[in-house]
Amino acid sequence: MSQILPAMFGTDSLLVGTIIPFLFVLTVVVFVHEMGHYLVGRWCGIGVKAFSIGFGPELFGFTDRHGTRWKLSAIPLGGYVKFVGDMNVTSTPDAQETEQLSDEERKVAFHTQPVWKRAATVVAGPLFNFLLTIAVFTVVFTMYGRFVSEPMVAEIRPGSPAAVAGFQPGDRFVSVDGEKVSTFSDVQRLVSGRAGDKLNFVLQRDGKDITLAATPEPMEQTDALGNKLKVGVIGVINDEQLGHPRVVSYSPAGAFVEAVRETGNIIARTGQFFQRFAAGREDKCQLGGPVKIADMAGRAAKLGFEWLVQLVALLSVGIGFLNLLPIPPLDGGHLLFYGIEAVNRRPVSERTMEIFYRIGMLAVLGFMVFVFWNDLFGC
Repeated sequence: MSQILPAMFGTDSLLVGTIIPFLFVLTVVVFVHEMGHYLVGRWCGIGVKAFSIGFGPELFGFTDRHGTRWKLSAIPLGGYVKFVGDMNVTSTPDAQETEQLSDEERKVAFHTQPVWKRAATVVAGPLFNFLLTIAVFTVVFTMYGRFVSEPMVAEIRPGSPAAVAGFQPGDRFVSVDGEKVSTFSDVQRLVSGRAGDKLNFVLQRDGKDITLAATPEPMEQTDALGNKLKVGVIGVINDEQLGHPRVVSYSPAGAFVEAVRETGNIIARTGQFFQRFAAGREDKCQLGGPVKIADMAGRAAKLGFEWLVQLVALLSVGIGFLNLLPIPPLDGGHLLFYGIEAVNRRPVSERTMEIFYRIGMLAVLGFMVFVFWNDLFGC
């Protein structure tokens, strides 16, 4: 017994070391996403039948005075808000149920609302995910500041793209592919996701700006959580003598501005990754599902609570971005239909919606199978 309990409940056990951190990360991200739908929906006067963290059978819950059932369900891989008049958790309209609604219920049913209210309610989920990331980064930057170094070239790896292009020690980066840079991290951010793309670099050398072209090459690196990543590099190295590494402190307002900028950068990099992935230019093993997230959560928890919270922020951006893809039954698919409805001034036909919902559901299920396969067998 003295050996069994530590194995089950010790900090290195599967339960405490991996499952609990995973559930914490996923629950926070899902709760914030669904709370966005709920709060904006209620603000728009839409009735809510259920708010669930997880899918499947209810484990426990309660019904509030507005008639909303708040519950925790058995399968902790998502969540949903079910509005009055919805057929299922994807907010697909139920014509039969709509006909049976009372006059009072019809007034608060989701699909009887003006298109702008439906769109605002749907977009609120991803928006709240982005706001969560901004909030986390604001706190982190306020408490810990940010490590930066000057965008200087101290050393060049022989035979690297930078060596071939003519980079020299002492060069200072001014811009990368037209985007201004102020730190060496900016350079890494703009280069890391562009392996195989020819980029133009503006460098300051001897007081003059020069332009050189280099094509980043892929290199496998390991991040702080132990993930193996393939990133683009040009082969330049920064050091203490030229880079002057330091920690920049921020006021709460300054931290907020920096957090907004960082969140925007992550969204842009995520979009860039999926564009390249769709074109077959990214490694499929860079995508993972629940198993990979659980492993990352366990590793982050071992490094400290602040690492776990930052993982929440990164996952929140990813969930928000994926939900905005114009694929039914994702939020972006709903927004696509609402946009068409706003232009044509009439809803998309039920038959058309049904066809696209089925196609979209197959696409979503296919993606889920793909990342599960990556987790278990593919990588």
